[in-house]
Amino acid sequence: MSARVIDGKSEAAALRAKIAAQVSALKARHEMTPGLAVVLVGEDPASQVYVANKARQTVEAGMRSFEHKRPATVSEAELMTLVARLNADDEVDGILVQLPLPSGLDTTRVIEAIDPAKDVDGLHPMNAGRLMAGIPGLVPCTPLGCLKLISSEMGDLAGLDAVVVGRSILVGKPVAQLLTAASATVTLAHSRTRDLPAVCRRADILVAAVGRPAMIRGDWVKKGAIVIDVGINRGPAPEAGAGRTKLVGDVAYAEAAKVAGAITPVPGGVGPMTIACLLSNTLEAAMRRRGIGE
Repeated sequence: MSARVIDGKSEAAALRAKIAAQVSALKARHEMTPGLAVVLVGEDPASQVYVANKARQTVEAGMRSFEHKRPATVSEAELMTLVARLNADDEVDGILVQLPLPSGLDTTRVIEAIDPAKDVDGLHPMNAGRLMAGIPGLVPCTPLGCLKLISSEMGDLAGLDAVVVGRSILVGKPVAQLLTAASATVTLAHSRTRDLPAVCRRADILVAAVGRPAMIRGDWVKKGAIVIDVGINRGPAPEAGAGRTKLVGDVAYAEAAKVAGAITPVPGGVGPMTIACLLSNTLEAAMRRRGIGE
């Protein structure tokens, strides 16, 4: 393997340390402590792990963590009432409703109920519109983490060819917009793009966010390109025995690593940056709400 492995864990740790220092300074100068409220509905095991990690890292950064757990049977009206209460709570600077929500709950309606100024997941239509228009706002955490990793690796992105595979509102579209704002030349591709391998081969920056295990093969990657793998899937692990699985990305890692200049592993690449950027968004929301640093 010739590609440099992009260490998302160390990048995230450095960002969290920077945030913790800024939070400490806010406490000293303005006597304020940013607060993040996370709403978890149901008993999804993966979501429970994510929420626990978010709570732990929030506290480690010196912020307040507020957890609100509700059963999968919660009514939409009750959930909306909780969101309204958090909107009005001055101790809460950021609100994150853990997705996916159980069936029967309208995810779009719940997200739209969050105060855009507290929408630290960056999914409210107002924040999505701000990103599209190039107006400062809260940016989705995973795309923001991707951009930070790309910029750290490559520096100035102006004029580079970028291909994003995947057009979701959670990752694909926001990543494309962030790269466009950084003056890259961006193609937003997807599973139905004609001759997708050829499109990917022209990319200096290839972001895979399509949700299909090992879909992006090694011969789809331009020599020396940076490859950002956002996918988190369960795939076969023959080395561990028949029927065993492991976490794999959207990129065939071993193949791509022979061609790429740099690549993110799964796990340990983009994932750690997501929570770090959530903390960054919470700090930013707290400062904006109080007119600090503007």
